Amino acid sequence: MGDLRDIMAVTGQSSLFKYVSQGRNGIIVESLEDKKRTQVAASAKVSTLEDIAIFTDSEEVPLSELLKKMKEKEEGKEALSHLANIEELKKYFAELLPNYDRDRVYISDIKKVFKWYNLLIKNNLTDFEVSKEEVEGEEKPGIKTDDNKPHYVKPDVRSNVKGMRQDVKKSGMPTRVMSAAGKKSGGGKGE
Repeated sequence: MGDLRDIMAVTGQSSLFKYVSQGRNGIIVESLEDKKRTQVAASAKVSTLEDIAIFTDSEEVPLSELLKKMKEKEEGKEALSHLANIEELKKYFAELLPNYDRDRVYISDIKKVFKWYNLLIKNNLTDFEVSKEEVEGEEKPGIKTDDNKPHYVKPDVRSNVKGMRQDVKKSGMPTRVMSAAGKKSGGGKGE
């Protein structure tokens, strides 16, 4: 099983990467495609899959929701290849997310979603759930005051994530929320 907090997309790279450890000037990651480890520089733009959202006509839908729908539709198996006919990919994508914003979600984004989903399935990283604890915030003991009673605070979801995301923050690497790999990663409608 896997967790979307440990899987990341790096701008300029077509593969997905799994966090390994903190490096000297960035983080060490492992490609899900060829299992090669590499260092991602602190200046690189990195997004965990948990942070990626897809534009719709009314809101942004977390990538995790779309991945869950794909997993249900395909019964846990691989979906269409990202190399399939563009019209087939668009039709399938529209079945999963009928109101996706056709002006801001490019074909390159749609292809990445299919490629990423299939990579995750091949690597048995199929836990697309976001825990209720992270969504709702679980109350945890805070600082004790003079009366020696613990005070409870609701943690900020983004600042409470452990492991890789803390290391990314320590390294100073920028993170962002985008469309499914978004306009920021390039690619036009005609791709």
